[in-house]
Amino acid sequence: METNNAAPILELTGISKSFGGVAALTDVDFALRSHEIHGLVGQNGAGKSTLMKIIAGVHASYEGTMRLDGAATRFASAHDARAAGVGMVYQELSIVPDLTVAENVLLGQQPTGRFGVVDWRRMFREADEHLHGIGIQINSRARTGSLPIGLQQLVEISRILFSGARIIILDEPTSALSPPEIERLFEVLRRLRDSGRSIVFISHFIDDVLKISDVVTVFRNGRKVFSQATEGLDKQKVIGQMIGAGHDELAESYTGDFELKARSDLPVVLETKGLSFGRAYRDISLTARAGEVLGVYGFMGCGQIELVRTLFGKLRPERGVMRLEGRPVALRNTAMARSAGVAFMSESRRSMLFYHEPVFKNVTISILERISPLLLNPSRERAIADSLVRRLRVQPPSVDRMVSTLSGGNQQKVALAKWLTYEPKLLILSEPTRGMDVGAKSDVVKIIRALRDQGMAIIVASTEPDTILALADRILVIKKGEVSHEFASGTVSKERLLAAA
Repeated sequence: METNNAAPILELTGISKSFGGVAALTDVDFALRSHEIHGLVGQNGAGKSTLMKIIAGVHASYEGTMRLDGAATRFASAHDARAAGVGMVYQELSIVPDLTVAENVLLGQQPTGRFGVVDWRRMFREADEHLHGIGIQINSRARTGSLPIGLQQLVEISRILFSGARIIILDEPTSALSPPEIERLFEVLRRLRDSGRSIVFISHFIDDVLKISDVVTVFRNGRKVFSQATEGLDKQKVIGQMIGAGHDELAESYTGDFELKARSDLPVVLETKGLSFGRAYRDISLTARAGEVLGVYGFMGCGQIELVRTLFGKLRPERGVMRLEGRPVALRNTAMARSAGVAFMSESRRSMLFYHEPVFKNVTISILERISPLLLNPSRERAIADSLVRRLRVQPPSVDRMVSTLSGGNQQKVALAKWLTYEPKLLILSEPTRGMDVGAKSDVVKIIRALRDQGMAIIVASTEPDTILALADRILVIKKGEVSHEFASGTVSKERLLAAA
C-alpha cells in the first residue's frame, strides 16, 4: 500500500470538548485525506464519536480549529455540514422503511414536473443510475423496509452520496451485518475511496477496521494516542493502544489478570438452549447460577441487549428453550417475568425512572398493588424506600427528594432499589455502571457483589470490559450475535476479552 501524502481534505487541530464540566475530548488533532478510508477505534467513551459529531455539525460548540480544503470552518448544524459535503451514517439508520428505495435515495430531492408533481419515471431512472454508478445492485422500486439491513445501509449511504457528500462517516457499520453483507459493503467502500471520496470508519470490530482501512487512529480517554498506516499493523498492537501500554489509564480502569471464580456446583436458576431472535442473536445457550455473576460481554450491537431483554420477556425468542429452576418457561411479557422472580434493570435510566417524582414513589412503584391494594399508603412506601436507600447508600439519603436532582450514579441506585423491593431469583443488569464516576461505579460494584454473596443469580450485560472484569465469576463473549468464547476458569485480562470480541 502506498503512503497517501496528499494534503488533508479535512484537518482538525487542538480540538477539546466538554459536557457538564467533564472532558470528552482534549487537544485532539485529526487529518483525513482524499482516496482514504480512515479507521477509528477506542473503547466506549474514548471520544471518537464526539469528534465525528463535531465534523458532522451535531456539536457546534468546541475549542480548536477545523479546516476543510485548507480553509477554516465551523459548522453550526448538521445541515451546514451536509451542505459542505460531509455526511454521517449512524448505527441506527434513518431510512424511511415504508418508502421505496428510489424515494429514500432521492429524499428531499425528488424530480418534479409541471405543477410540482413528482416525476416518478424520472425518479426511478435517476435512482437506478446513481445506485449502479457506485456498484449497488438494488431494485429501486422495492419497499426499503423489506430489504435486509445490509442493503438498507447501502441505501442510506447512496442517499448521502446523492446529496453531494465527499466525506462519509460510518458509525459501527458492520455491527449488524452478516459476513457476505460486510464484504458487499467493503466492495462499495473501496470503490468510493478509489473514486476520490474520503471515509471515516468507526468500529469496535478491530478485524473489520484492519481489513478495510488505509490508516488506523486510536482514541483513549478523550485523546488521540496512536495513528498509523494499516499495512503491517496487527490486532494485538491496536488493542494494546486502546487499553494503554504501561497501565496508563484512568483511575477507574482495571488492569492485569483477573481470577475467575466460576462454580459448577451452585444450583442453576436459569438455563437457555439454542435461543435465537432474528438477526440480533443466534443459538445462545447459557446458565445462570445462584450466588454467581454471569458476565455477558460484547461490543455495541453484538446482540447482548436483545438477549437480556428476551430473558425478561420484553422480546419473544423465535427459537430455543428457557428453563427457570429446571422448569420450561415462556415469558411472554415482563409481568410474567416478574411473577417468575426475574428482575431487569435497563441500560437506560430514563426508561426506568420518573424523574419528576420523589425517590420513594420510584422505589415502590412495582409493588404498589401489594402494599396499597385499595388506597395509597405513603408512610409505608417511605418506610420501604428508606430501608433500601440506606442499604444502597443513596446520597443524599432522602426519600422525598426528586430523582431529577440526584447524580447519575445515585439515580442508578434508585433504579436498582425498585427491583429489590421483592427479592428476585434472578437479577439481570444491562450496562449497570454506564456514565458513572469512579465513586459511584465502586458503590454499584459492591452492591452487586453483596447481592451475589447473599445467593442471588445475577447476569450483567455490558460493553465495558472493566465492568465485566470487576463483577463476573464467569464470562460469555458474544460477537455479532453468536457466542465466540466462554471464560469459565483461570485468569482473564482486558486484552484477552477484547481479542475474543
